Amino acid sequence: MRRTGRPGKVTASPRGIARWVISMDRLLRRLLVKFVRRGTMLFTTADGETFTCGDGTGEPVHARFLTAEAERRVLLNPELALGEIYMEGQFVIEKGTIADALAILMDQSDSLPSWAKPRWRMRYLLRRLRQFNGRGRSRNNVAHHYDLDGRLYSLFLDADKQYSCAYFETPDTNLDDAQLAKKRHLAAKLLIRRGHRVLDIGSGWGGLGLYLAEMTGANVTGITLSNEQLQASNARAAEKNLTNSAKFLLQDYRDIEGPFDRIVSVGMFEHVGVDFYDSFFKRCAELLTDDGIMMLHSIGRSTGPDVTSPWITKYIFPGGYAPAMSEVFPSIERAGLLVCDTEILRLHYAETLKAWRERFTARREEAVQLYDERFARMWEFYLAASEMAFRKQNMMNFQLQLTKRQGVVPITRDYVVREEARLRHLERGSRPRLRIAGE
Repeated sequence: MRRTGRPGKVTASPRGIARWVISMDRLLRRLLVKFVRRGTMLFTTADGETFTCGDGTGEPVHARFLTAEAERRVLLNPELALGEIYMEGQFVIEKGTIADALAILMDQSDSLPSWAKPRWRMRYLLRRLRQFNGRGRSRNNVAHHYDLDGRLYSLFLDADKQYSCAYFETPDTNLDDAQLAKKRHLAAKLLIRRGHRVLDIGSGWGGLGLYLAEMTGANVTGITLSNEQLQASNARAAEKNLTNSAKFLLQDYRDIEGPFDRIVSVGMFEHVGVDFYDSFFKRCAELLTDDGIMMLHSIGRSTGPDVTSPWITKYIFPGGYAPAMSEVFPSIERAGLLVCDTEILRLHYAETLKAWRERFTARREEAVQLYDERFARMWEFYLAASEMAFRKQNMMNFQLQLTKRQGVVPITRDYVVREEARLRHLERGSRPRLRIAGE
């Protein structure tokens, strides 16, 4: 460091800057070597130094930091910065893909680098504030993600635009069939009969609600907070001549009027927030008839309460959180609901996300044209990081079947197989599934 001619003005000399960069490179190397113990990963720093981390197993992945600024940011806040510097093109994968890199980084024995843990503790202390999803905030959070250009989702989702975990009945099941199997599996557990009033909380682009109306003869009400999804859902209902049995509303779950014989919610509970779990299940209990059945399908975590990735919170799902089972059951109990069946879907979402990632990669240039290169890199990182969270870490999906009293559903699971067989027969006799405009 040296002083300029003006009093109090201090600037860094070229030699001082060089020493600082070398020191930072050494620190980055030391920390990464300590963290990456499994797999093989080569890093090249901004000044051209290359070093190897891991145990030498698997296909090596080579990553490069293009700027000293990118290195500094990763040292200060790795959970947020890694995704950001990838989006900005300051961190590039020279051998392999970002999915390959994240498969290694997210498969370490310690899920967080040691230098990231103090920030994790602070985020955990503040997590309820981040998830405080009142009506206005919930609407804004939904708009951030679900009111993007609808053509984006057509790049990677199945024909029915199911944006949640699919159900892979066999290893070679394709995405469209796996998403149909998910709808069938949920419908079988709901035991819906003709004329039943069904509420779909978080109805997306309407695929599940339309399936239930068409296959079971139910009267379905779907609610969403996304204008884009609302318009698409009602348009699809009109095209399928189901407007008398399937209607979709722009409404919060707290404001819908009942009662309903069946309630289903798929991929919405992650947006409720811990402080609103009691309110959610209490409202569901109020809306459900005494002989009613509810199915809740949600992302969850297997290792206890945690926090959402700061990168996911900032760029993808503000206010979102995937709960531990221990955070869900107490609220169900306080609402007076009974858990009749619990199913954990292991790795089904990893396979779903893999299919989405591969489809997005194949049509990546269309995403760039819709938005820009930075957005495409953001979406690549989102799909790859999400896949590896389910494949390598503690994330899973759960399906909970809830009632208000005993004796509403059979005491063995045989009926699920029978119902699925009945629905398959109906599917074969139904009209061809509608493709969405613009696909």
